[in-house]
Amino acid sequence: MIDDEALIAALSLAAGRDPVPAGVPAAARHAYTRRTPGAVTAGRVGVPAASGIRSGGGPRLLRFAAAGLAVDVEITVTDGLVDLAGQVTPVPAPGAHVEIRTLHLGQTRALSETGHFAATGLPPGWFSIVCHRPSGPPIATSWARIRP
Repeated sequence: MIDDEALIAALSLAAGRDPVPAGVPAAARHAYTRRTPGAVTAGRVGVPAASGIRSGGGPRLLRFAAAGLAVDVEITVTDGLVDLAGQVTPVPAPGAHVEIRTLHLGQTRALSETGHFAATGLPPGWFSIVCHRPSGPPIATSWARIRP
């Protein structure tokens, strides 16, 4: 039987012999640069399924919400690239814009008078949308993954 002291000694010994894999520190630094200081995180919420429509290869709809703001995003994958069409509701004050972020690039879009925005030709993978408003903190959606 192993006593508590032997177990603690074994765990301490094991902890010193398990170095951090080479790519982990760089990945952690990169992830830290993708944050938006002061932003409120909008989490995913359920979207009711459309009735009378077959499921399949059509566009995918995601909804994110926080602080009284919702971001709806329609995702279409064509020829391995991603097209996003979205709407922010309620429509923020004039001057608001969205930043569409992937792990490798970002695009800024002004919101239409109805809160709509779009981006085309994005790479598949992780994305997040940040709504920058003239008043109030930015609202950043949680990261979601788009697979081709």
